[in-house]
Amino acid sequence: MAATGPLADDDARTLHQQVLARLRENILLGRIEPGQALTIRGLAAELGVSAMPVREALRQLVAERALELMDNRRVRIPPMTIERFEDLIAARIVLEAEAAARAMPYVTDALIARLEAEDVAINAAVAERDYDRWIGANYAFHSALYGAAGQSAFLPLIESLWLQVGPFLRRAIRTISGHYTVDRHSEALAALRRRDTMALRIAIEADIRDGIAHIGSTLIRSEALGATVVQGTLRPSTSSG
Repeated sequence: MAATGPLADDDARTLHQQVLARLRENILLGRIEPGQALTIRGLAAELGVSAMPVREALRQLVAERALELMDNRRVRIPPMTIERFEDLIAARIVLEAEAAARAMPYVTDALIARLEAEDVAINAAVAERDYDRWIGANYAFHSALYGAAGQSAFLPLIESLWLQVGPFLRRAIRTISGHYTVDRHSEALAALRRRDTMALRIAIEADIRDGIAHIGSTLIRSEALGATVVQGTLRPSTSSG
């Protein structure tokens, strides 16, 4: 799916489904900045559709808290605060560690091979600083694991949390890439090969804490102090805003 431009003419899904899928992808991958305002007219023009499917998709994403409605009837990616960020991370740890544990009885060698391939893709994207592939492959790794049992009540809850964190995640790894170097996926894969549920729980929790939780809290707190974080270091902000 293209990041920008009109929707594909040969897509069998309804316009609402296509618009919703495009917006979900753009939010999840962080292509829309935290705080950035969106308009129905602007999105409709970009996607080459009428206002109705855009309005329906935005309404659904507001209900899922991926977007928030503003007083002027625009919508935006909610700005990230330290309180909201800590809530989202705590919810991710609880839900994802449990989802991983519940997936263990359904883990197969084929699934492990798929996860290994996604981890290779993540490492390649990190080396190339390709943020779309980096975040996309990371999400694919986690969602494939949690979805091993098929339909799970955990999956839509986890996706909602990723949508809320996605825009901030991209900004954080782009700004503080020097901190995002701990690869806990190898530990998760080792636990899966041993079918060790407790080790898998520990690896998933560590993956979240050592990754987005660490760099995200560093970025938020540094900005609150009026500093800009660059490659893991602090420097005084030169912004006039």
